[in-house]
Amino acid sequence: MLKKLKFYAIGLVPGLLIVFFILNQKGTSCSYFPNDRVIAETLTKDFTYSPAFQTEMELNKISEQFLKDSIIAGGKIDFDRSKAQEKPCPKYVLVYPKNNPRFEINYSKCKENAEFTSLKKLK
Repeated sequence: MLKKLKFYAIGLVPGLLIVFFILNQKGTSCSYFPNDRVIAETLTKDFTYSPAFQTEMELNKISEQFLKDSIIAGGKIDFDRSKAQEKPCPKYVLVYPKNNPRFEINYSKCKENAEFTSLKKLK
């Protein structure tokens, strides 16, 4: 019995390491939760901004890079206030950070692009 377990471990450990390194190099991620899926899909779209959104970005000194890397990637979708089933472009409300939100963003996610319509500083 111990011999079988040893052979199993000898195959399992290197196999897991190989799979881990292959998947890690491809930049894949497992995002099965609704919040993670919506954010991952949003980040793959082309971004368009309404004039009001651009003005608020300038007033709050938020760059497009910070918007993508921090606010959207670290935000949380408020599904209670979002209209995720709306056709053709679902509308979402994103708050950042997840605890004690400071920013609230409204946007719609279409097939080709994500259109950001409003940015509010909460506190």
